[in-house]
Amino acid sequence: MIEFTLTEEYIPMIQLLKATNLVQTGGEAQIVVSEGEVKYNGTIDYRKRLKVRQGDIVEFRGTKILIK
Repeated sequence: MIEFTLTEEYIPMIQLLKATNLVQTGGEAQIVVSEGEVKYNGTIDYRKRLKVRQGDIVEFRGTKILIK
C-alpha cells in the first residue's frame, strides 16, 4: 500500500496516478481511468477529474493508495 499525503484539499485522479508513479504520463492515466482499471473507495470509477480527498482509497492494478 502506498500512503500519499495531500498538500492541498484534493488531487485529481489522473494527477494522483502520475504522482505515485503508477503511470508514466497524463495520457496513460486518462486511458486507464476511462477503461475502468481504477477503483475509488472500492468501486470502479471512470471520472478523470475526480477529486480525491483525505481518507479515500484508490486501487490500480493491485496497488492501493491511501490518501492522508
